[in-house]
Amino acid sequence: MSGNLEEHQPTRRIARRDAVIAGHTSDEATARAAQHEEDPQVRASALGALDRMGALADEELRAAFRDPSPKVRLRAAALTVGRTEVSPAPLLDDPSDDVAETAAWACGERDFEDLGTVTRLGELAADHSNPLVREAAVAALGAIGHPAGLEAILGATTDRVAVRRRAVLALAPFDGPEVEAALRRAAEDRDWQTRDAAELLTNPD
Repeated sequence: MSGNLEEHQPTRRIARRDAVIAGHTSDEATARAAQHEEDPQVRASALGALDRMGALADEELRAAFRDPSPKVRLRAAALTVGRTEVSPAPLLDDPSDDVAETAAWACGERDFEDLGTVTRLGELAADHSNPLVREAAVAALGAIGHPAGLEAILGATTDRVAVRRRAVLALAPFDGPEVEAALRRAAEDRDWQTRDAAELLTNPD
């Protein structure tokens, strides 16, 4: 069994290399063929290649959200950045934490997200079992700056160190007594980077 896998490795590496090169040489035929390869890394590379040459259609990107491999879905989430018609929000509920984290990050990189997405990000920031997903959701809420996300950000200021540090920074677009109170607490946090973040927002000059 392992021998068969080893025998296929060179072929898979070549297929992936060809898909990557296709993106740099505008070889659309090769990139499209690679979308149907068995190896998910090749399919993910095919998505990137088509995007690089401006040939990845919105419907193709959405279809990649349903790929059985999280590697492909993660790449698809990242490729939504810069696209106004394809939101990564459907991938916020992906069973793969890596995909959900990337989708949350991608939501924060967009010019606008609807209220439903902000609400879901807030739920992830509060309840997701993986702190990396919570951190990415908090960061996205800060980048979006919608008032509906403030409660979740404030809640995250009491999470574990990396999350609450990110939450303090995410308070930048907001003001009000609850924000000031959170910054005062953060200024006395046991983590020095959290204290520095609070100081930066309190005294930006």
